[in-house]
Amino acid sequence: MTTKTQGTPWFVKGDVNGFFGLFSNVLTNFLAAIGLLAAINMPGDIIYGNIVPGTAVAIGLGGIIFAIQARKKSLELGKDSMTALPYGLSVPHYFIVAFGVMLPVYAQTQDWVIAWSTGIAWNLVQGVVMTLGALVGPYIQKYIPRAALLGSLAGIALTFIAMNPMGEIFSTPYIGLLTLVIVLGGWIAHKKLPGNIPAGLLAIVIGMTLAWVTGYMDFVAVKEAASGFSISLPTLAIGHLVEGFAYLSPFLAAAIPLAIYDFLESLDNIESAEVGGDKYPTRLSLLVPGLLTLVGAGLGSVYPTIIYIGHPGWKKAGARVGYSLATGVGIIAIAFVGLLPLVMSIVPLVALLPILVYIAMTIGTQAYSTADPKHMPAMILGLMPFIASYIIMQVDNALTAAGTSASEVGFNVLQNNGVYYEGWGTLGSSDILVSMMLITIVIYLIDKKFKVAALYSLITAALSYFGFIHAGEIGLGTGANAALGYVAMAIGLLVFHFYEHPDEKNQLPNS
Repeated sequence: MTTKTQGTPWFVKGDVNGFFGLFSNVLTNFLAAIGLLAAINMPGDIIYGNIVPGTAVAIGLGGIIFAIQARKKSLELGKDSMTALPYGLSVPHYFIVAFGVMLPVYAQTQDWVIAWSTGIAWNLVQGVVMTLGALVGPYIQKYIPRAALLGSLAGIALTFIAMNPMGEIFSTPYIGLLTLVIVLGGWIAHKKLPGNIPAGLLAIVIGMTLAWVTGYMDFVAVKEAASGFSISLPTLAIGHLVEGFAYLSPFLAAAIPLAIYDFLESLDNIESAEVGGDKYPTRLSLLVPGLLTLVGAGLGSVYPTIIYIGHPGWKKAGARVGYSLATGVGIIAIAFVGLLPLVMSIVPLVALLPILVYIAMTIGTQAYSTADPKHMPAMILGLMPFIASYIIMQVDNALTAAGTSASEVGFNVLQNNGVYYEGWGTLGSSDILVSMMLITIVIYLIDKKFKVAALYSLITAALSYFGFIHAGEIGLGTGANAALGYVAMAIGLLVFHFYEHPDEKNQLPNS
């Protein structure tokens, strides 16, 4: 007879590591999102009086809910090692809502309240699509190979999770590389540290000390941040939602595929947790970011939330339930009190970023170590849409900083200099879904199930034709060129199926 445990404790020692890691990750993304709003000159009363408290509720409640979910599941299963799903803001969206939604509306209306109202209406659409996505999530898990789900996560980890942090680390290597080696030594090599101090905490303390001793940090920034304390509680923004919908129509075509992106990333991360040993109900878990994004929009937030990448990393670091609970409570507390700017004026960003690099390494390790070795070529192909979209983002940022754009420079000029802007833009559009479909097609090709691979090619052609992938917006024929390519691919796969080489005649069919 098996004796059940009392479930995972509410707080264990490993939750200290997990808290400093997840909290710094969520906080960094939150601050970056706020910084972009300040960069477009949105008034501080809207940012800190409306957007920040509403967003904090959506983030904080998610952390608390997933902690409770993990604790409850551990009691059901009699496990004492369940790790809660990590959760926070969707990173790509805070660039888009700032520069692609609210700034254009302000340019049209010269009214920041209307611009903010459009942003929360846009966020409401995100929440609706993500909530509907929770209903189909289990079917995607059933019909898309696990290697495709995990392979697309590896692409996100390599590009959007790790590359910018690595650039920052090597911009200040005397801080970044030291804190990186502390994190890796504690969490990968499992080196015992003095006083059994958690590796994440030690990295932040040493990085912060070095930064202040060497003059990397600025005390004036601390004084400015400290002068900005104010209590800001969330308020209902239903009236602004109605106002925002009047200006929303030009942005709907982009809102829907971006919401699909969020839903798929959350789904991938649930799958990742299951591979790591923690199986959570797919539909109920997906409902949390969908419904909380809706709640956030109703309270003035312009940012959708998602289940984060990184569960295997936090589990390996010893985090269980408390790290998620503490992160949720902490984000709500510092947002309501107005401490967000002060925290980042004291703690250098470069001391926090090695934690993201560790998470990217762990995700990549999980994806490739659990896959069938013969499917590795498919997973390598699945990295390429993310590399393409990352490159396009960097090129666009550089050209914008120079006061121009790719179209102004000329696509032919860029291509003649080795920058295949149009091709990479097509490849990287809706990168997570493109990656999943490409990996799926090639996995079935490798397994010589050519008819199944052809079917998925035709499905991908349909997704392309209507602009769900490989296009900037949803519409009839918006991705027709890519769709034609997938139809040609399907024809080639069917030829593979029906053609039988003399040497294959005595072999049993695989499809």
